[in-house]
Amino acid sequence: METTLDNIKSQLTDLLNTFLQEHPQKPGTIFVIGCSSSEVSGGKIGQNSSEEIGKAIFQSANKILSEKGIYLACQCCEHLNRALVVEEECAEKYNLETVCAVPWLHGGGSFATAAYHGFKNPVLVEHIKASAGLDIGDTLIGMHLKDVAVPYHPENNILGNAHLVMAWCRPKLIGGERARYE
Repeated sequence: METTLDNIKSQLTDLLNTFLQEHPQKPGTIFVIGCSSSEVSGGKIGQNSSEEIGKAIFQSANKILSEKGIYLACQCCEHLNRALVVEEECAEKYNLETVCAVPWLHGGGSFATAAYHGFKNPVLVEHIKASAGLDIGDTLIGMHLKDVAVPYHPENNILGNAHLVMAWCRPKLIGGERARYE
């Protein structure tokens, strides 16, 4: 499939809708996305950032998730220590400590930059425990998921030219032989 912005948007929309049908997330939960626009365009992570791709992915994901009342957390690149751009409302609800930085194309990445300029009241936070997530281009979102992440393997695990990994989280199963889980 050709890597056009329309194809990327369509593919991402299908991917998120399928995931959310199979693993519904409650309104008010957090969904984290890490994205390398370089990998989506066929380049090497961190070397071919595309503002257009970052913006297309942010807009598509934000539309789907916000319609379901799910908070989107957008992971910055390593130059901002993988901080996350979220709506201020999300940070307040979850009592997340904000940090001072403004992502840009080469210091945060195109996806986080699009989020910073696309959210109503964006803030950056360092730590989050999301209920589900999408990793586009092997950006390592695991640090931002709850403790028990369950891998999800979509039928199509490529967006543009980038490898996809998804996960949903479940509560820990604690106790021993006397524990009941349902």
